[in-house]
Order: sequence, then C-alpha cells, then structure tokens
Amino acid sequence: MDVKSAFLNGLLEEEVYVEKPPGFEQKTLGDKVYKLKKALYGLKQAPRAWYDTLSQFLADNGFTKGKVDRTLFRIQDGESILLVQIYVDDIIFGSTNKELCDKFSNLMQGKFEMSMMGELTFFLGLHVKQLKDGTFISQTKYTRDLMKKFGMEEKSSVKIPMNTSVKMDMDADGKPLDQTRYRALIGSLLYHTASRPDITFVVGVCARFQSAPKESHMTAAKRIIGYLKGCQEVGLWYPEDGEFKLVGYSDSDYAGCRVDRKSISGACQMLGHRLVSWFSKKQNSISTSTAEAEYIVVGSYCARVLWMRQHLRDYDIEEKEIPIMCDNTSSIVITQNSVLHSRTKHVDVVYHFI
Repeated sequence: MDVKSAFLNGLLEEEVYVEKPPGFEQKTLGDKVYKLKKALYGLKQAPRAWYDTLSQFLADNGFTKGKVDRTLFRIQDGESILLVQIYVDDIIFGSTNKELCDKFSNLMQGKFEMSMMGELTFFLGLHVKQLKDGTFISQTKYTRDLMKKFGMEEKSSVKIPMNTSVKMDMDADGKPLDQTRYRALIGSLLYHTASRPDITFVVGVCARFQSAPKESHMTAAKRIIGYLKGCQEVGLWYPEDGEFKLVGYSDSDYAGCRVDRKSISGACQMLGHRLVSWFSKKQNSISTSTAEAEYIVVGSYCARVLWMRQHLRDYDIEEKEIPIMCDNTSSIVITQNSVLHSRTKHVDVVYHFI
C-alpha cells in the first residue's frame, strides 16, 4: 500500500514557522507568519515526524517494533503473525492469515488516505514473482534501463563479467574520463548487486577508481553490463520448502588489490538454500599472511552473523549455534585454540599501527 501525502500526516514536536506562500499574503496582517502543527514537504523534520506518527499509531494498535530493524512491525494473533515493513510512504505487509491482512488494510485506511497496490510485484527496482513453491526476485527491467542509459543495447553480450587475467590498477598512462559518467555507471551497478551477488566482486573492483577513472576502467565496467545483458532473467530464488538453518561462509584472497596490496574479504549467509546476505570488500589493514587475511574476514563476519541472529529474533526464529565456514586451516585453528592467541599479537599490533 502507498500513503498519499505521507509527510503531511507527521505531527511536529518543535516550533516551526513558515512564511505565507505566494498568493496568500494579507496586507492587513503585516509580516505575520504561520505556525505549523504538522510537517510539510521540504522540512528536515518531515520524514522523522511521519515515522513517529506512524509508529505510535501502530504501537497503540498492538504492534511491536523490531529491535534490530526499526521499520519492521509485527503483531501476533494466536498462531498467526502479521509483518509490516515501512519504507517512507510505502508499506509492505504479509501474514500467515489472510484475515489479518484485511484487518490491517481497513485499520490503515481508516486512519490515513491510502491506495492499495495489490500483491507485491515490483518494488524499488526489484521484480518479485510469488509462486506456490517459492518467490523469485530479479531486476530485469532495471537491467534493460541500464543498457539503454549507457548505450549498450546494440553491444554483444559476454559470458563472464571480468577476464580472470585482468589485474586493474590506477593506469597512470591511460586516457582520463569524465568522473560524472563513470560514477553514474558504478552507482547503477552497485544498486544492481541487490539481486546479483555474482557481480558484487567485480563491481567493487571497478568502484575503487572513481576519483580518477581511465578508459580501461570504463571498458571493464561496461563489460559487466555486457555480462548482465546475456543473463537478464537471472535472479534469486527463495523456495518455500526446505530447512531453515542459518549458515555463514567466509573467504579471502591474499594481497588481491594491486594498488595498496590489501586483501579482499568475501562472505555470504544462507538460510537453508536461500541466499539472504552477501558482501565483497577490501580489508582495512594490510595482512602479512594468508592466515591473517582469513582470520580478519572471519572476525568481521562474525559480527554480521550476530546481527542476523538478532534480526531473526524479530521473526520468532531462534538460532543458537550458527556455523561459519572458512577454508583456511590456520585461521580455524586460531579460533578454536585459545593458546594460539598469543601467537597472533602481531595482527593486533600491525592493525593498529596502520
């Protein structure tokens, strides 16, 4: 559902005054101004005021707010549960009981002026296809718009997003390009990683050269679009059946960045056979060994796993033991044996020295 003129519903806590708009001046009142009771579009307080008004309304009607995601609201009715996700003026809700959805729809329409959009099919550039055996999420239309925006409609597709033999660097002798166009391309590709984990790494590599892009960097970035063109229908499949066990996977290369020789971390989280979180980023410090690079990514990824465990509690899902899969024997031994922690002091010293 979509809230019409959402910000106009927000009640202000501060004193805010505005001048009379053109055409509403009254000479008899002189220079008097209006004192606002509710927010207007353009006010810095407007988004917060709207969120406070909406969250208070939901709380008064029995909803509880998520402890991790503050835009998630839920209500329990026996064995049935209703989940409500807020994104500014757009509201997504679902339930195990259709009657709860109908009650929530009537509740919101009785308080705010709403427009019902029906079953979720398209949201923030994501295509959502709900089937009996699961849900499929893709960005097919976004891919087509991306190719049209950067003139790649007539170009041929490629099978891989980046050649494995290519090692990108600053390319000091290369031809410089317009930063604005290159940054626009990288920004569009970064948003595309919301449903395409297969391009997360290569987009991150190209994103490192936004301050001084060269022609070779643009060629590499456009190759990613050529790859997307050949697999526009690819997306994420979330089956309805299957186990619901949270498992984390982490990996790292060693000195993968040619510019500063920092290692690159990569990790993902699976709920059964459902990919729910992933990232690929350069580490903050320079690792002096493969074991150190792997140890750093496991440590940082552990925090993400704990965050996901707290997040799942908002859905009444308790994960007590969450395995993190790592393919480096040395880092696994370090985490399991507290005696070996004395041999890793150099990690802490080097990290803080840098």
